[in-house]
Amino acid sequence: MLPPELPPLPALTRAEGELVDRYLDAVDLLGRINPAQQEGTYSGLRAAQALVSAATALRDALAVMHRRGESELHAATLARAMRVLDGERRTARVTVPPSRTG
Repeated sequence: MLPPELPPLPALTRAEGELVDRYLDAVDLLGRINPAQQEGTYSGLRAAQALVSAATALRDALAVMHRRGESELHAATLARAMRVLDGERRTARVTVPPSRTG
């Protein structure tokens, strides 16, 4: 049995696609650094080192959009693209988990 087919990505410019990809790359690294989600320091250290490059790539993607005159972000379309790319699960790793009192 095949896994369910993912919805198609919305139509994006190349620069918008790059922005979404670089943003999710940075989010993945922040999730690996999150001390509320991790038990060891080494993987967080490695992710923090890689975050510098990811932030540079994210900045560059935004700079390309700005130079091309793409001055507005279409949040609803970009959010749909991030959902297709599993952005909700990926960004959840950046937050503080709920308290387990009881």
